[in-house]
Amino acid sequence: MDRPRSALELAELGAAVRARRKSLRVSSTALAEASGISRVTVHRIELGVPTVAIGAWKRVADALGMTLLVKLEQAAKSDGPVPIVPSIPARISLADYPQLHELAWHARGVGALSPAEAFDIYERNKRHLDAEQLDPRERSLIDALRIAFGAADDV
Repeated sequence: MDRPRSALELAELGAAVRARRKSLRVSSTALAEASGISRVTVHRIELGVPTVAIGAWKRVADALGMTLLVKLEQAAKSDGPVPIVPSIPARISLADYPQLHELAWHARGVGALSPAEAFDIYERNKRHLDAEQLDPRERSLIDALRIAFGAADDV
């Protein structure tokens, strides 16, 4: 029986963690102590066991000086390519997005918003957006928020 793609990816990631640990000449016990997890959990990560919590993966990656990146993709449809989704920062700085800054006039003293807050402000005030004045970065943010939160594209 073929293993699912996610299981293969976890096995590859686990093998990369093990290779990094070995190249640094760190024992699994020392890595476990440095990560604040059990040696058994380190072993399970290196095997790519899918039930290991993402927090444990992150702790091990940090201890080994690795960066754990997650790439989210939509399932490919048979009628075309998978769209590229722009990234959304965890906190959206009002200083970086001029029209959002203007729309969020009521948020005095707030320098940044969560993606959900920014999306809500854009959606509630879309009639006030000047599409001609949107810079590419802000347009990309709006597009990403609409994809993430499932709104219709009309800017």
